[in-house]
Amino acid sequence: MPRAHGFTYEQHTGGRVRISHHGRPATTLNGPRAAQFLAEVETSDPQLVMARWTGNYKRGNERTARAHPRNRR
Repeated sequence: MPRAHGFTYEQHTGGRVRISHHGRPATTLNGPRAAQFLAEVETSDPQLVMARWTGNYKRGNERTARAHPRNRR
C-alpha cells in the first residue's frame, strides 16, 4: 500500500486541531477528539494517523471499482 503524504496539522487555541491535505482543509477536531488525535499522532506515524482520521486513505478496491459496469461511461 502506498504511504500517505501531504498531510499537516495545526494546533489552535482552545484545543482545536485543523488537519490539511496538500494545503486544503480536510477536517477540524475539537475537545476530546483533538486530544486523542494529538496523543495518537505522537506515538505512531503522523501521516498515516492523519490519513485515517480524515478518511483519506486507500482501501485497496479502487482499481476493482473502476472496472465495475456501473462505473463505466
